[in-house]
Amino acid sequence: MCSVRAASGDEAPMKEFLLNYIKENQSNWRVQPKIIEGEDFQDCLILVFGQPKTAIYAHIDSIGFTVGYDNELIKIGGPRIIADTILVGSDSQGEIETKLIIEETEDEKTIRCDFDRTIDRGTNLTFKCNFRESEEYIETCYLDNRLGVWNALKVAETLENGAIVFSCWEETGGGSVGYLGKFLYENFNVRQALISDITWVTDGVKHGEGVAISLRDSGLPRKKYLNRILKIARNTNIHFQLEVESAGGSDGNALQRSSYPIDWCFIGAPEDGVHSPDEKVHKNDILSMHKMYSVLMKEL
Repeated sequence: MCSVRAASGDEAPMKEFLLNYIKENQSNWRVQPKIIEGEDFQDCLILVFGQPKTAIYAHIDSIGFTVGYDNELIKIGGPRIIADTILVGSDSQGEIETKLIIEETEDEKTIRCDFDRTIDRGTNLTFKCNFRESEEYIETCYLDNRLGVWNALKVAETLENGAIVFSCWEETGGGSVGYLGKFLYENFNVRQALISDITWVTDGVKHGEGVAISLRDSGLPRKKYLNRILKIARNTNIHFQLEVESAGGSDGNALQRSSYPIDWCFIGAPEDGVHSPDEKVHKNDILSMHKMYSVLMKEL
């Protein structure tokens, strides 16, 4: 999944990947979901299992770059700007593999790609995938949020009642979650959400100490809902840690800004190397994330 090119606004390849995966694997799942997609949902995808009360939201887009004039690069979301980073994509003339270069003058800094021809304007470029695995960690680009998508697909294997939402545009501030939440609320009365996304390693959130349950970031989840989640979590033997941040956001913020009374909570493994080609997550945190979601989707 990490090698699928699907920057914000160009999520169709990731949706196609997911549809193929679901069709090939759903016969082995405990419950066969209703697959909801089409023009009314753009490049998003919803799976509905049984009688859902809670939805998992996992965004399928990534950060990246758009090629502007004369091979200048324009950021999609907030990618780390690191000289010599390898970028890949394709345009009308074929496949592209190039390097990011930084040009600095007294007045400004410009980022470009070092390529032997002019790339078509509007072409999206993403980090080249270099997947590495050690005894304790995995490291590659786009664990944010392919790991959140992986978690949702693993939960799908045993999910009996619930919904899974694969959303778009999260890295550029949202744009799909409002209508996706509206659809689930109006058609299935789904009022609860868990945000399957990846957070940051910080002074208070460490590698290897379990999935992070976020009590707040720039958004403020409803305390009553958080308390229910924490009560369930504390009655398990699953390792978790509590996150409290003043900035950052996710699909949860888009739900909070909507006109629908949908409770939400961000729960995700922490990573180093955020928005770089070298995002790094501890395997134990991945496992605790999956276990926590499996319990919460049954008990909320």
